[in-house]
Amino acid sequence: MIDPKTARRGLALVFTTLLLDIVGFGMIMPVLPAYLRELTGVGISEAAIEGGWLLFVYAAMQFVFAPIMGGLSDRFGRRPILLASVLTFSIDNLICAIAWSYPILFIGRVLAGISGASYSTTSAFIADISTDENRAKNFGLLGIAFGVGFVIGLLGTFGQEAATDGI
Repeated sequence: MIDPKTARRGLALVFTTLLLDIVGFGMIMPVLPAYLRELTGVGISEAAIEGGWLLFVYAAMQFVFAPIMGGLSDRFGRRPILLASVLTFSIDNLICAIAWSYPILFIGRVLAGISGASYSTTSAFIADISTDENRAKNFGLLGIAFGVGFVIGLLGTFGQEAATDGI
C-alpha cells in the first residue's frame, strides 16, 4: 500500500490533470461556433457542423486510446503517462491558439482526445491508492474535478465578444 503522503501528492496530480483537461473543454464550448466561423469563413450553421466533427474526433480518440493509455500506465506507471498527457494537452492548446486553418485545429483536437484518454489512467491510479474507507471520497474527487473544471472553463468565457457574436 502507498503511504498516505505519497497518495495525497498523487491525488493532487490526478485532480490537477483532470481539472486542466475539463477547463479547456469548458472554455471552448461557448466560443467554438464563432471561432470556427471566423477561422473558416462559413456561416454559423456550417460552423456548428464543423464543431460537431471536432467534438466527434475528440470523443473517438478517447474511445480508441483509453485502453491503450491504460495499458501503457500499467506497464510504465501512472505518473509518466499522466505527465505525458498534460504535455500533449498543452501542445493541443498551443495548436488551438495559433491554428490558421480548420485542418490544423482538427489535428489539435485529435491530440486533445488522445491526452483526454488519461481518464482511465486517473481512475486506475485512484483505485491503486484507495482503501475501502476512502475509495468513495477519492473517486468523488474525480467528479469534483469535472464539475469545477467545467464551471471554471465556462466562467473564463465571460466578457469575450466572440462568445455571443452572431449567435
